[in-house]
Amino acid sequence: MEIWHNPRCSKSRAAKQRLDDEGIEYTERRYLDDAPSAEELDHVLKLLNKEPWEIARTKEAAYPKLLEHDRAQWIAHTVANPSLIERPIIIDGDEAHIER
Repeated sequence: MEIWHNPRCSKSRAAKQRLDDEGIEYTERRYLDDAPSAEELDHVLKLLNKEPWEIARTKEAAYPKLLEHDRAQWIAHTVANPSLIERPIIIDGDEAHIER
């Protein structure tokens, strides 16, 4: 299991705490420091059954207001600006979800 974690985010901290409280082993990925590759993001998006614009944080300065819904362009932009990624994302084998 892996959690894409931002320690400054309260939702992310709460999800990490829940995993700790339940004794679940996981790998923590601080995705702002260790951004996913385009291939990794594409894979996680497929697990989430989402498009990149569906997991984008619209209030981030890097949010591309005029970018068409072109999957490859969005993935490239998100990889270059990982703060756009909604968090936290928990990946467990062939499943992934965004903690809310």
